[in-house]
This record gives sequence, C-alpha cells and structure tokens, in this order.
Amino acid sequence: MVEILKPLVTEKMTKQGDTLNRYGFLVTRTANKLEIKKIVESTYNVKVTDVNTINYRGKNKSRYTKAGLLQGRAVHRKKAIVTLVKGDKIDFYSNI
Repeated sequence: MVEILKPLVTEKMTKQGDTLNRYGFLVTRTANKLEIKKIVESTYNVKVTDVNTINYRGKNKSRYTKAGLLQGRAVHRKKAIVTLVKGDKIDFYSNI
C-alpha cells in the first residue's frame, strides 16, 4: 500500500516550494511515481506535473555499551519531490 509517511519540511524544501513550486515527501519504499502523483493529488487537492524519486540506503550504525558493541542499520528511505501546476500551493502549517 502506498502512503505518504510525512512531508519534508526543511529550509531547502521550503525555499523550493516558494520559488519552484516543488514539495518533498517521505513515502513508502514500494511506491512508484504514478501512485505518488495520485495520492498527493487526492490528499492535497492539487495538480501534480512532475514526480522525482530518490532512494536512500540506511547507514550502518554501531555503538559501545556495557554489554559490548551493538551493531545495526538505520532504515532505508524513499523521498519524492513533486512539482505542482503554477498557482497551486500546499500549506503544511495550516493545522498548527
């Protein structure tokens, strides 16, 4: 099932939203571009013109504890950058 995990609210994405009308989201790793476009359009009532996706591998992590060395990996992530039609906006701060 495709779902938007959370919007990316960073300085870089906020600037791109203001100037280029592009917004970022963390999405499930199995999501493809057509599914992402469909869910963003239905959730935010906007028209999407372009979707770019980026896959990130989780970094290897280790730490020393009393019990010894613990090793693991951070979660893999997928980002989606969507470009909207000129005139459409998404306001992430309206619910605050």
